[in-house]
Amino acid sequence: MAFDAALADRVRVVLARRRGLAERKMFGGIAFLAGGHMFCGVNGEDLVVRVGPDGWADALARRHVRPMDFTGKPLTGYVYVAPAGVRHAAALKAWVDRGLAFARTLPPKG
Repeated sequence: MAFDAALADRVRVVLARRRGLAERKMFGGIAFLAGGHMFCGVNGEDLVVRVGPDGWADALARRHVRPMDFTGKPLTGYVYVAPAGVRHAAALKAWVDRGLAFARTLPPKG
């Protein structure tokens, strides 16, 4: 599956001044990692955000958000944010920051 390269570039802009991050092809799209943990990515036209199990219900209550489900079973702690939910730079930054904040609570992989 192809992914929205323009959205990936917008994520890169949000992350441009941050250190210790990596980028990898995953889930048929692109993933951004901190400490070896995926915190956001782009799959198709959607932003993928890792919000963690405790933040999952809150994230799902927001507009333009649905469970990440590409295998027939939702991945608890991950959500898809539709293009309308990240149309504005501030919204995209908020979601990317939320995912990064969660990933930084996890021990580095190693």
